[in-house]
Amino acid sequence: MPSVTWGVIQGRKEKLVSRVIICDYLKSIGIVPDELEELELPSTVDVMRERVELLRKNWNSRARMGEFVKNYPQCLHTSVVVELVPVVRFLRGLDVEKQDIGYVLMKYPELLGFKLEGTMSTSVAYLISIGVNPRDIGPMVTQYPYILGMRVGTMIKPLVDYLVSLGLPKKILARMFEKRAYILGYDLKETVKPNVDCLISFGIRKEVIASVIAQYPQILGLPLKAKLSSQQYFFNLKLKIDPDGFARVIERMPQINHGSNHGTRDYRVRGLDVRWRGFLIVVIIGLKKDFKVHILRQRALVRRFSMGGKLQLPGADIVSEEEDESDDEILYRRTVSL
Repeated sequence: MPSVTWGVIQGRKEKLVSRVIICDYLKSIGIVPDELEELELPSTVDVMRERVELLRKNWNSRARMGEFVKNYPQCLHTSVVVELVPVVRFLRGLDVEKQDIGYVLMKYPELLGFKLEGTMSTSVAYLISIGVNPRDIGPMVTQYPYILGMRVGTMIKPLVDYLVSLGLPKKILARMFEKRAYILGYDLKETVKPNVDCLISFGIRKEVIASVIAQYPQILGLPLKAKLSSQQYFFNLKLKIDPDGFARVIERMPQINHGSNHGTRDYRVRGLDVRWRGFLIVVIIGLKKDFKVHILRQRALVRRFSMGGKLQLPGADIVSEEEDESDDEILYRRTVSL
């Protein structure tokens, strides 16, 4: 009995000494071991060193690796052979750049717990099946690694099917996802469908919803009701554009909901953002008539008169003398005069 007791004490002592050695090693590579007190560390420093060295290969700096370990200490408890190495190889197989693997794991460390033949493989295979270029999978994963953890049947496919039902071809969706992989993370029930319903409620025609989304895919994830309400009020107050006219503007230029304060100085001319001013004029005039025709009409009106009276020039018959000023001309004049 005494020998058993002594064995237990000796084992605890060796475990304590091993932990001290491991903690000293972690300190030497910039990791604060105090933050890992509740984590059961590997039994020996050799095992710990093996895991850390593999992690270090995928980070450009110790600081970043230390941040990853701090946020996801379970990585030190990961089986190098069973989990860590296969995930790194899988990411490299998707053409994720070596220097980006650390970033991907830091952004989505739960990848270390996924089975390669499960969710990760099926999500990639489905994206390729709808037309995503295999060479673009790597950059997509780097941009938004969460796609590897999305289930096809409950997350990705329902979103794709809904967007296709709106009139967006899968090839267009594939290009959208390649450039903005985070769109796959928009919640279909809570965000996407309500935003589409919101667009329709503001007068955007159902047959052009697909075009609006193709022009500005981010519109699916915006707090759209609040943005459209404020923009509609502004257009009505400053530009005298009614709700129907506002809907036509959004159909032509949905990016206007992106806002105006994004890293550039906000120059204003009597309430209207200068960067949008000229383009808005073109869009508004083009709602009913071709812009070129409008310009010709304006020139014709100017050439009709001189100090000596009426001057007849070729092309002056474009507009009848008795024709009243059109709605487009009134809107143009009001917009320019702002």
